[in-house]
Amino acid sequence: MSPLTGTGRLIRLALRRERAIAPWWILLIVALALTMVNYINTNMATYELKLAYTVDIIPGSPFLQGLGGRSVEPRLEVLATWRSGGFLYVASAFAAVMSVVRHTRREEDAGRSELVRSSVVGRHAQLTAALLTAAATSLVGGLVTALVLIGIGFEAPGSFAYGAAITMAGWVFGGIAAVAAQLARNARTATAIGLTVLAVSYVLRYAGDATGREWLRYLSPIGWSHLVRPYQDERWWMLGFSLLAGAALVAVAYRLLGRRDLGAGLLPERLGPATAPHLRGPISLAWRLHRGLLVKWSVAIASFAAAAAALSPLVRDLLSRPSALVDNIRNTLGMTADDTLGGYSWYMILILAYAIALYPVLMTLRLRSEESSGRAEAVQATAATRLRWVTGHLIVTGLGTAALLVVAGLVFGTLFSVLVGDLATDLPRFLAGTLSAVPAAWCVGAVCVLGYGLLPRASVAISWVVWIATAGLGQVAGPLYGNWGGSALEPFHYVPNPFTPGSLAAGPILALLATTALLLGGGLLALRRRDFG
Repeated sequence: MSPLTGTGRLIRLALRRERAIAPWWILLIVALALTMVNYINTNMATYELKLAYTVDIIPGSPFLQGLGGRSVEPRLEVLATWRSGGFLYVASAFAAVMSVVRHTRREEDAGRSELVRSSVVGRHAQLTAALLTAAATSLVGGLVTALVLIGIGFEAPGSFAYGAAITMAGWVFGGIAAVAAQLARNARTATAIGLTVLAVSYVLRYAGDATGREWLRYLSPIGWSHLVRPYQDERWWMLGFSLLAGAALVAVAYRLLGRRDLGAGLLPERLGPATAPHLRGPISLAWRLHRGLLVKWSVAIASFAAAAAALSPLVRDLLSRPSALVDNIRNTLGMTADDTLGGYSWYMILILAYAIALYPVLMTLRLRSEESSGRAEAVQATAATRLRWVTGHLIVTGLGTAALLVVAGLVFGTLFSVLVGDLATDLPRFLAGTLSAVPAAWCVGAVCVLGYGLLPRASVAISWVVWIATAGLGQVAGPLYGNWGGSALEPFHYVPNPFTPGSLAAGPILALLATTALLLGGGLLALRRRDFG
C-alpha cells in the first residue's frame, strides 16, 4: 500500500470540515485589503497628502517604518499594500498554522486518526491532506485578493505579486505547523510552537524595517513576503525562496512523521508533580490551568505598552509640526491641539483594551474545550458541581482580565510619565483609563458565556464573531472605513476618556456592570438546564 493511499478521501473530508472556517479567513484577508484602500482614499485623497506622508512623516518615524517597510511611494496601491501587507501576511500564516494543526495533531488527540488509520489509509495521507487543504485556502485567499484589487483598478502584475506573497506566507507557515505537529505531544503545544515562530518572524521583520537592518528581514518568513515589493519592482524571485523553504519544511515533516508513533511526539514530555496539595477547589484548579497563559499575556501586553510609551516623544514632535496631514491625524485620533499626547495615549489604551478583551473570549473557549474533552465531567464526579466548576473559571478569568489592564496602565503610564509627563498626575490618569475599560472587557466575555450556555456546539464561532465584531465596530478600527466615533453596539463605546476633563462618569460603567451580570446570569442558568457534554 502506498503511503498516500486515501489522500483524496481525506482531502474531501478536510474540505467539508473547513467549509465553515476557511471562507471567513478568505473574507477577512480581502476585507482588510479593501479597508486599507478605503483608508488611504479617505485620509490621503490628494497626491500632496500622499507625498507629505511618504516624505515628511514615514522617514522620521521608526514605528511607521516598522509597520510596512522603509520603501514606500506616494501612490494609492503602494500605500495601501504598505499599510495592509503585514496584517494580510500574518493572517494567511495564522490560518495555515491553525488548519494544519487542526487536521493533524488535534485529530490524533481526539482519537479520530487512529480510527481513520484502521481503514485503507497510507501513513502520509492525513498530513498530505492537511497540507493541501491549508495550501488551497492560502491560494484562494491570495488569488481572490489579487482579482478584487484588479477589479478596482490596480495594475495586474502588482496585484498578482501581492496575492502570491499572501499565498506564500500561508504555505511557509503550513510547513512550519506540519513540523510542529510532529514534534509536539498535543495540539496545544503544536499550535504554541507555530504561533511562536510566527510572532518571532514578525518581530524580526518589524525590527529590520524599523532599524534599517535589512538582513533581519531575510531571517523572517514574514519578511520574505514583504521583500516581494508588489506595485514597485516586484521581486518575483523572493516567491521562489519562500516556495523552496516551504518544500524543505514539508520534507522535514514527512521525515519526522516516520520516526514517531501515532499519538506521540518527538519532544520529551515534562512530567508534572505526583501530588497537587494546592488544588482545593474549582478556583485553585482554574488558576492552575490559566496561570501560564496569563503570564504570557502579561509579558506581551507589558511589551506593547512599553513600546507605545517609548514612542511618546516622537509622537509629540511629529504632531507639533504644522501640516494638513497632521491635522487629519489629529482628527482621526480625536485630539485637540492642546492635548495631542492625551489623544494619542487614549488611542493606544483602546488598542490594548480591545486586545485584552480577547483574553476572556479565549477563556470561554477553554470551558468548551474542557467540556468536549471529558475533563470537566471528571471534575464534576468529585464534590464540585457544574456551577462551582464554571464559576471558578469565571472568577479567575475576570480577575486576570482586570490584572492585564492594570499591567497595561502601570507600564504605559510609568514610562510615559518618565519620558514626557509627570508621574504624580499622569500615572493616575492612565490607571483610571485602563480600569474604566474593565467592565467593557468583562461584557465581551459575558456575551461569550451566554453563547456557551445556550448553544455549546456553536460557542466557538459565536465567541470569535463577538470579539471580531467588537474590534471591527470599535473606535480603533472604525476610522479605517469612515466610522470615526465607533459604534454604539460595542461596549467600549461607553468607556469614558480620562484624558478629557469631566468625562469620567459612573453611569456608563455601572450600566456595563449590570449588563455583564445579566449576561452571566443567563449563561449560567442555560448551562445548568442543558445537557452537559
